[in-house]
Amino acid sequence: MRIECVLLDVDGTLVDSNDAHASAWADVLTDRGQPGMYFKARPMIGMGGDKMLPLLTGLDPESSEGKRVLDRRVEIFTQRYLPKIRPFPCTTMLLRSLHELGLRLVVATSAGEEELGGLLKIAGAEPFLYQATSSDDAENSKPDPDILKAALRKGRCEPARAIMIGDTPYDVEAARRAGVATIGLKCGGWSEQQLRGARAIFRDPADLLARRSQRMRLLGR
Repeated sequence: MRIECVLLDVDGTLVDSNDAHASAWADVLTDRGQPGMYFKARPMIGMGGDKMLPLLTGLDPESSEGKRVLDRRVEIFTQRYLPKIRPFPCTTMLLRSLHELGLRLVVATSAGEEELGGLLKIAGAEPFLYQATSSDDAENSKPDPDILKAALRKGRCEPARAIMIGDTPYDVEAARRAGVATIGLKCGGWSEQQLRGARAIFRDPADLLARRSQRMRLLGR
C-alpha cells in the first residue's frame, strides 16, 4: 500500500525529552508532598497528562486541584527543562527526506499546545509539516486513538494510507486502534519487546534515515 501521510509523535521520537517530562512530573509531585516519583512516572511518559494524573495522584484531571497540578507541570517543564532538550541525530534530515517524497507529515502527540511549539522548533520540524494535532484536539489522549483519528482528518488520509512513527507502546496501541501501522523507534527508552506490534523497529531517526531501502518499502515506494 502506497503511504500518503506520516503521523509523527514528538517526545522521545523526534526530540530527547522523555526523561525531562518525567523530571517535571517528579518536581510537581514533590511540591505537593509526593517525593521520589520519577521512576513511577517515567514508564508512563507517552500517555497524556489526563491519564497519568490519576495514576500518580488519584486526582481527577477535571478537578480544580487536578487542573492546578497539570498546569504547574507544564510550567515546570517549559521553564526548567525545555531549554535543555535537543533533537535526536538526523531528525531534521529524516523529516526533510519524507517531505521531499511528497508525504503529508502530521504531528500526532499527547503534548499540549503550550509545549508543542517549542518542541517542534527544537526538532526543526516546522518547515516540513502539513498539519499538527495535540492533546487539545482530542477528548482522550494516547493510548486511546482519538489523537490519531484527528491527525488523519487533518491529513485528509485514510488509515490504510498512513503510517505512524512513535517511540512508546502507547503510540503502537493508539495507532492499532486507529487502524494505522507503526514504525517504532527505541530512542524513547522502550525495547523491541515493548514495541511489539510495530511493523518495523529502528534505533532512532538516524537509523531510519540510514536504512533507505527498508524505509522506502515501508512507505510503499
